[in-house]
Amino acid sequence: MELGLTLRLNHAIHTMESKVIPMFVTRRHLLGMGAAGALGAMGAGMKLSPLSQALAAAADPDPAAQLAALKAFSGQVPHATHYGPLLATVKNGRIVDVRPQASDKRPTPMLTEGVLDRTYDQTRITGPVVRKSYLEWEQNGRKGSNKPELRGKDEWVEVSWDTALGLTAKAILDTIEKHGNEGCFSSSYGGWSHAGIFRPNVLQGRFFNLLGGCSMTTGDYSAGAGQIIMPMVIGDMEVYSAQTAWEVMRDNTELVVFIGCDPDKNNRIEYTVADHEMFAGWDAIKAAGCKFMSINPQVTTTDEKMGSEWVRIIPNTDTALFLAMGYHLLSTKKHNQAFIDKYTVGFDRYRAYLEGKDGDGSPPKTPEWAEKITGIPAAKIRSMAELMASKRTQLCGSWAIQRAHHGEMPYWAIVNFACILGNIGLPGQGVGFSWHYGGGGMPQSGGVAPTGMSQGRNPVKKICPASRINEMLLNPGKAFSYNGSQYTYPTVKLIYNAGNNVFSHQQDLNELARALKNVDTYICQEPWWNGSARWADIVLAATTTIERNDLSTAGTYSIDKVFAMKQVVAPQHNALDDFEIFRRLSELCGIEYAFTEGKTQMDYVRAAYEGSTAAKTTPFDKFWAEGMAPIPVPQQAHRWTRHGEFREDPKKHALHTPSGKIEMYSSTIEKMKIADMPPMPKWQEPGEYLGNARKGQVHVVSPHPYWRLHSQLNNSARLRKRYAIQTREPLTLSVEDARANGIKDGDLVELFNDRGAVVVGARVSDKIMPGVVSLYEGAWPQLDSKGRCNNGQINFLTSSRGASGLTQAATANSCIASIRKCRDADAGGTRAFAPPKIRKSDIKFDAQFFGADRAVSLREKATASLSPAEKIFYQRCTMCHGPRDPGQFTEKQWLGITPSMFQRAGLNDNERKVVLEFLLKNAKQ
Repeated sequence: MELGLTLRLNHAIHTMESKVIPMFVTRRHLLGMGAAGALGAMGAGMKLSPLSQALAAAADPDPAAQLAALKAFSGQVPHATHYGPLLATVKNGRIVDVRPQASDKRPTPMLTEGVLDRTYDQTRITGPVVRKSYLEWEQNGRKGSNKPELRGKDEWVEVSWDTALGLTAKAILDTIEKHGNEGCFSSSYGGWSHAGIFRPNVLQGRFFNLLGGCSMTTGDYSAGAGQIIMPMVIGDMEVYSAQTAWEVMRDNTELVVFIGCDPDKNNRIEYTVADHEMFAGWDAIKAAGCKFMSINPQVTTTDEKMGSEWVRIIPNTDTALFLAMGYHLLSTKKHNQAFIDKYTVGFDRYRAYLEGKDGDGSPPKTPEWAEKITGIPAAKIRSMAELMASKRTQLCGSWAIQRAHHGEMPYWAIVNFACILGNIGLPGQGVGFSWHYGGGGMPQSGGVAPTGMSQGRNPVKKICPASRINEMLLNPGKAFSYNGSQYTYPTVKLIYNAGNNVFSHQQDLNELARALKNVDTYICQEPWWNGSARWADIVLAATTTIERNDLSTAGTYSIDKVFAMKQVVAPQHNALDDFEIFRRLSELCGIEYAFTEGKTQMDYVRAAYEGSTAAKTTPFDKFWAEGMAPIPVPQQAHRWTRHGEFREDPKKHALHTPSGKIEMYSSTIEKMKIADMPPMPKWQEPGEYLGNARKGQVHVVSPHPYWRLHSQLNNSARLRKRYAIQTREPLTLSVEDARANGIKDGDLVELFNDRGAVVVGARVSDKIMPGVVSLYEGAWPQLDSKGRCNNGQINFLTSSRGASGLTQAATANSCIASIRKCRDADAGGTRAFAPPKIRKSDIKFDAQFFGADRAVSLREKATASLSPAEKIFYQRCTMCHGPRDPGQFTEKQWLGITPSMFQRAGLNDNERKVVLEFLLKNAKQ
């Protein structure tokens, strides 16, 4: 059998690639089944992976011969990515073509062009390197300075894997010895680097937790405000929850209202594997006669395809709009009082606020009041409210509208408006906040997805909300509030970043660069020279998923297929896969067995598959040979309505809020006494928006890109040709703003504020409102001769301000800047995709220099056994977003979060019961 063959020999292959036998290699990792075993498997009629086929053809099992055989392989191999499932055609060990698998209903060039481009792009990190000044600092016994101000500018020195991992282990142990485990910080929060079970953030968490843990992020950049406020309001996280089945929408919905929501663009990618099945669902909803309205400062591709009526709105003012529409329905007695009485609490307090009678001095929230804030005429606000009240209406909120200062308020205002409509829980109606993501609307299988390794318990309780990294680094020990509790920031001296581009996600990147000067060591584990790698001290070259074995599922919510992610080609250059990097680090620190549990990667792949629902109908060998196995979707899932059970019986299916009902006013939040977090949705002026901007300034919105996944695929040259202007990111601006600033389509433009400046290309359009410009997030940074980002990375302009003292969430869409035609751009265009210069070196350290034996005492403390409930929770419920510590959430919050969390984790009824008992027992009091 081929199982384990690829990865048992992976270590040996990397050894031959670098022509150096690592000092901590073990015989178990040098030996595998061998060519004879592979030939036996082929004789049994099994399809083998490329490596196994190559090995089967090799007469000599020597690692060098095995690597040569793999590099000579030709054939077709199935794999799967965030952009879809693929079939790669390999010729002489090199991918020459990528095609979509048949299950991909609407394949994109991100799959067919981007995956191939980035595999061989010049931005690949070819081997481990260390920043020159940092290396000299280590050589000098850490005396003097490591010159952190040279991060992003310094020379790089190529070193062996022994040296790179030795220095990594030494830096970690030095930090723990001097500052405790909290001094090590994981910025690897999301696991978006690839679709499989071997997500680097999970592997990194497992490694650190075996050494006593580390400080880490909580929440996320995507929906940090929504995921905290929604459980308090409607008893569920909502942002990562399944949506009403599209067939129910097709048969019942008369009006869909997109509130910054763009399903056409954002459903092109997926946290697991995108199969794009929901696109046909939207087509069917439109064909059934449903009408669409889009409340947005710009027209989206969804609007173009659905024929949406475009309602222009000043960014960050959605709260005012929904307050005014609610006021209008109340004042004309067109609200649903029966629903309010039966399903909600706090309406009287909310009504008093809308009518200007709650004593806070604010005026009635009339359409005339909202017109001055939103830019939408009062008459239009009235007609919109009446239209939504007269039609079977589905409100579709985006994550973008809560990614703003006071971002909790629009979500809450939308829910309260839906309560005034009284349509929550009716077929095809109500409110949802994940229509744009994960195939929202696809019927759910309810099946169990494959799951990988457990991160284990993290004894360190120090956290940092994802968007507050700058503040943490600049203000160690500072007190902050989060989710109603008080914390202090850790004193961070080492950052480990694996599989997450923090130098793309984090707001105010100039501030981050300054904040990093307080850190001794910044380690980045990455395949490409993106921003996070360029600003690091130690860079560990990781493979892409194309160069390793893994598996994943289709659909965040549907979970109706399992895909094999077979290794397609040999590891490029001198890269190692993430599992192998952490295995070697673990071996160096004496925790290898605890990390691997004596299993290879293929052992984990098989075990993960066997634990999934797909294994009940498709044996592993058949799945691995064919590349895909289905998970059946029950018929009743096609008729499922979000919040339907609550609507049917609010006592039997009470919400997980303190009252069991929708909280239009929250006594829980009131008791928290957070200055910028009122106990009901109120209009609060953002720190920066067009209402307080200086004359001539514009509001910058930064949606998810059309041709990328955040920063992923920005290094695909063929994709860039589809959108780049003079090699740089395109800035969409209105005809009016272009004329006022003397800018023509295709010109270079400088966008700037007090935080930074970027150079971009102008795309003049009549599909964006005056006063607003749009720049996709995720561009790779490159500073020009004047300190401006020469490639248009928006987060040099965005503020690191938190949404509120409740959530501390990202506020990237609250951003004001000035604009002018750029007449002094550096010649030659962007250089974001030119690899840095690297100096070769044969530097070596004595093994004792690293002091790895210091890990023994840490290991003994950290490897206490986990309970069955902890094993399930840390293995399957902490892979992505949300809290990783039971003590971060209250009982009610856990009750609200776990239904969608358990569904995504694929827990069966007994597992849900065991984990829930553990969470409630250890919840925040």
